[in-house]
Amino acid sequence: MKAALIIAGVLLLLYVSYRTYRFATLDNGLSAKIANGAVILDVRTEKEYVMGHIEGAVNISLGTIRERYIELDTSKTYITCCSHGLRSVKAEAILKERGFKHVFNGGAWTDLEKIVTEQKNQK
Repeated sequence: MKAALIIAGVLLLLYVSYRTYRFATLDNGLSAKIANGAVILDVRTEKEYVMGHIEGAVNISLGTIRERYIELDTSKTYITCCSHGLRSVKAEAILKERGFKHVFNGGAWTDLEKIVTEQKNQK
């Protein structure tokens, strides 16, 4: 019983830490970037993407981004997203290493979709 409580406590701490990290790494001007034509880059696997995604998002999985980044235009603005926000941080870093200047972490695709939906409703 004591071990279960310790494990539960550690898991809770990890979850709170992750949510704090995710909040801290998100860029605050995402809606303005989307309004200005930023491309949403979903870095989940194709199977995950098919199960649900933001309309109009480009799907290049994190596992293939090192080879497929040449399909992207370095002059455009990209907002990366994935299922929880961790892969999107990695994809952002990889693209910046490859010379992309305008790449931002959008976190979880479901959270980013809310921003996109709000924008559509405001029009």
